[in-house]
Amino acid sequence: MASGNAPHEGTRTALARDLRASVRGEVAFDATARALTTMDASNYRRVPLGVVAPRDADDIAAALAVCRAHGVPVVPRGGGTSIAGQATGTGVVLDLTRHLRTVVELDAGSRTALVQPGVVLDDLRAAAAPHGLTFGPDPSTHSRCTIGGMIGNNSCGSHSVAWGTTADNVHALTVARYGGDTLRLERGAEGPAGLHDLVASHLALLRTGFPELPRRISGYALDALLPENGPDPARAFCGSEGTLGVVTEATLRLVESPAARALAVLGYADESAAAEAAPGLLPFRPLTVEGMAADLVREPAGLPRGAAWLFAETGGATPAEARAHAERIVRAASADAVDGVVVTDPAGQRALWRIREDAAGTATRIWGSPQEGVPEGGSEAWPGWEDCAVPPARLGAYLRDFRALLAEHGLRGTPYGHFGDGCIHVRIDFDLLSGAGVARFRRFSEDLASLVVAHGGSLSGEHGDGQARAELLPRMYGDELVALFARFKDLWDPDGGMNPGMLTRPARLDENLRFAVLPKKPVDVAFGYPHDGGDFSAAVRRCVGVAKCRTEQTSGPSVMCPSFRATGEEAHSTRGRARLLHEMLAGTAGGVITDGWRSTEVRDALDLCLSCKGCRSDCPVGVDMATYKAEFLHHHYRGRLRPAAHYAMGWLPRWLRLASPFAGALNALARVRPLAALAKRVAGIAPERALPVLARETFTRWLLRRQGKGTRLFSRDQVALVWPDTFTEHLSPEVGRAAVRVLEAAGRTALTPGSGLCCGLTYVSTGQLDRARTVMRRTLDRLGGMLGVPLVVLEPSCAATLRTDLPELLTDDPRAAELAASVRTLAEYLEEYAPGWEPPYLDRAVTGQTHCHQHAVLGDAADRRMRERAGLSGELAGGCCGLAGNFGFERGHWEVSVACAEEQLLPAVRKAGPGAEILADGFSCRTQLSQVGDVRARHLVEVLAEGLEAGAPPPGAPTSAGGGG
Repeated sequence: MASGNAPHEGTRTALARDLRASVRGEVAFDATARALTTMDASNYRRVPLGVVAPRDADDIAAALAVCRAHGVPVVPRGGGTSIAGQATGTGVVLDLTRHLRTVVELDAGSRTALVQPGVVLDDLRAAAAPHGLTFGPDPSTHSRCTIGGMIGNNSCGSHSVAWGTTADNVHALTVARYGGDTLRLERGAEGPAGLHDLVASHLALLRTGFPELPRRISGYALDALLPENGPDPARAFCGSEGTLGVVTEATLRLVESPAARALAVLGYADESAAAEAAPGLLPFRPLTVEGMAADLVREPAGLPRGAAWLFAETGGATPAEARAHAERIVRAASADAVDGVVVTDPAGQRALWRIREDAAGTATRIWGSPQEGVPEGGSEAWPGWEDCAVPPARLGAYLRDFRALLAEHGLRGTPYGHFGDGCIHVRIDFDLLSGAGVARFRRFSEDLASLVVAHGGSLSGEHGDGQARAELLPRMYGDELVALFARFKDLWDPDGGMNPGMLTRPARLDENLRFAVLPKKPVDVAFGYPHDGGDFSAAVRRCVGVAKCRTEQTSGPSVMCPSFRATGEEAHSTRGRARLLHEMLAGTAGGVITDGWRSTEVRDALDLCLSCKGCRSDCPVGVDMATYKAEFLHHHYRGRLRPAAHYAMGWLPRWLRLASPFAGALNALARVRPLAALAKRVAGIAPERALPVLARETFTRWLLRRQGKGTRLFSRDQVALVWPDTFTEHLSPEVGRAAVRVLEAAGRTALTPGSGLCCGLTYVSTGQLDRARTVMRRTLDRLGGMLGVPLVVLEPSCAATLRTDLPELLTDDPRAAELAASVRTLAEYLEEYAPGWEPPYLDRAVTGQTHCHQHAVLGDAADRRMRERAGLSGELAGGCCGLAGNFGFERGHWEVSVACAEEQLLPAVRKAGPGAEILADGFSCRTQLSQVGDVRARHLVEVLAEGLEAGAPPPGAPTSAGGGG
């Protein structure tokens, strides 16, 4: 009988050897591979022996045979987004996402698709879309969840009121059992030996033991094996959570995707009113009926009046038909709703759906005021009772009772979810760090299970039971039916090797909690982590595993996570790095990584982090891996020799100040190839890179020369302070000169607060945090009385450093917060301090990229409005340019750097029409475009200054192309 007990080292070595001899795919038993798979998106953690990435169905069978021979359990794993712990285990993890990702066949005529288990749902939907088809189930993780995982959990999603669960859309399955033999499952098939007799001897129990509701996911779907239901062993297999076998191929049913969609958004007085209204919308046959309350929504984002909302999506052959359908729903709901709108604009619909889809991560922080005891960054909230479901007609009453139960236990949560199906998602602020908190978690779980059953519901309505709920299944089904579940499992898996501890003979719901191994006290760190109470462990705990960072295709302004999209490796995703940091913090208390800050595994994973800060804004829970990377490097290299690039590029501001008087000579030497190659080798710079050209005259010298000698008096209200960042000062002073021209046109006098000032960016990005703090304090000292004066910062990365890193590193210096609050981009400054000024109207198409730090920290709304007023039309690309400060210059990063540029930026530039202006406000972005794309990009301010010099008219003024008189 396979068990969860880890074998001794000799057995483990033999297992790895036999797997490598039998499997063509990758076999990894190293610390990194194991650490990456200790957790899914649940509260649970188990340390596996190793990870196998099979290449095909034969590899799956071979791995299962070897594991059975060694008596080692197996856990099939897709995207690792399971919320109940079923994608974790102590044996061998089968990573089905690396190779088994082929849509083998798509037959539009029969509306079926044959797929491998690692196919990502969005990839299947993209393949089906040209035929007007889609796969109906669509969980919020659609951009990274896999078909195999959806089958294992019987996933549903927001469109289940129209198209059902995954089980409703599976036609046939090929499944490998523990040991390697395979079965074909489809309606009328036999399944494993003895299954027919098991069903025949328990017909009455199977006909009466299951509640009737659309979202009954808990337990095994044994009623699918009744004669009147097929029998359908493929349907019974769905939702088995990897406890019966491994899907090697699936034949799926596809549905017709409406050509046009509209969204009816209805506002209600409260959550219960919305829940009670939801069943009344179902006769109108909407595609979705989703609900959420105001305590989940931090920004109204176009929602109608109300304290809770229903989203009812409609479809039609034409936009007019879809809109008319949505308007009928709004009219029908008018008696109960306080407000309602119909949204037909695709961008508007996406913005509203984004609120709903990000809820799985957003709900992990419960917001409130400090007076309520809620920290600045919100209090932590966890899954565990994420997706209970009741009959839709009971949902309003259930929610009232649920809220009362939360209050009784002194807990808080923010319910939302599939109101049309009676399924509620919620994260609850359990204290899972203390013994008393874990005990309360258990008491609440027991009470909530009883409440759900009292309302005729299912403990799981979407994500499965896993470890979180399986222990309580007898409350829902009774002992006799749960015993039948165990016999069913044993027919499939007599050796007990498939994902033991799930569904049958389960582990206790309060065992294996992932927080138990973390330090009990905050570790000593350099950053302040104000949103996490100063606790680095709490910052790392932010990653709950929903894996939005694992999205391989992105569009629009999204940045996260460029290194994952370039490599496809979990270790180079934000989640993967957070998992490695978690195991590092666990250390000798049970972690996979035991050498702490000196860990080479963590160092290597963070090496390809571009510090783009995209996760800070794009991750639903605000994981800030750029800060974590700087923190780690600070400790990792403390008292040790650093890589050459840290000294060369980390100290760049100092070297450029020293080099400035010799710029001409150094530029000439850099053009001598052997000398340039030697300099790059010594400095740790990638040989493929060209060295940047030094400015012969710095920005501040030019400005002082332009203003002339002598004392001049300026009104404080007239002055605009322009920050002389290192890049503008020494490498692209033309940007500073253009900013002066624009500011003067807006009636402001441009001054600099002095030369030699530094935000500390390069020291932070290389983890030289002691030096960064020294540089930052010196800057604050030099600013003196200028602190608090609005500061125009032209380089987005420097502006972001001043806004966030400065106050988070100098938590004890109030001047840091004062300086951070004074930072403005040029567009922000003009909008605030010269609101009447109109830029020249250029009437030109633009392309290029929003700097990733601007996207993540500063926001680009003011820049967008400035471009619109200047007649610069077109959207800028998202993603990251791939140079990212020192990253793309460092030796060994060239391939990833170029891959990042090729993901969004370079394709956007190539698609641009002739005459399009290429915009890139960041020096790194412009350098990347020049060196990799062979195109010249400019800062927005350069384009505006050129328009002023050319005498371009302001908006609304007649032009030569206008009507003559």
